Amino acid sequence: MDIGIESTSRAQIVDGLSHFLADTYTLYLKTHHFHWNVTGPQFNDLHAMFMVQYTELWTAVDLVAERIRSLDAPAPGTYREFAALTSIPETEGVPKAMDMVRQVKEGHEACCRTIRRVFPLAEAAGDQGTVDLLTQRLVLHEKTAWMLRSLLA
Repeated sequence: MDIGIESTSRAQIVDGLSHFLADTYTLYLKTHHFHWNVTGPQFNDLHAMFMVQYTELWTAVDLVAERIRSLDAPAPGTYREFAALTSIPETEGVPKAMDMVRQVKEGHEACCRTIRRVFPLAEAAGDQGTVDLLTQRLVLHEKTAWMLRSLLA
């Protein structure tokens, strides 16, 4: 493969993207779990909000995985792989509604940190495709985290 990014750089970028894919999938699963199980006086609002968020994350999973494939590497895709790669902790049981909001906020913030670890690798390699994808994802995760922080205030 010769797309203008050396193989060592591609491997480092793919590793970072694999961690980000695992974070995205884990946050998707957590948000969907909360959508199904939220209760309380804010049920309608939170149920709808979680649905919007998990739907967006589901689309993002595909974008990140396809970027990894574009760099000529296999994308991780098993729970075992995601569990080993993610920085987002699994949720045990069903938390209270506002704890769900806090955990989803923390997941979006974790995605921001993971993105920021991949940026320098992609920038140094001249990988504008990955930089563009990460920029779009970062803007969304930062905005969503801000909105969830506002809800928790």
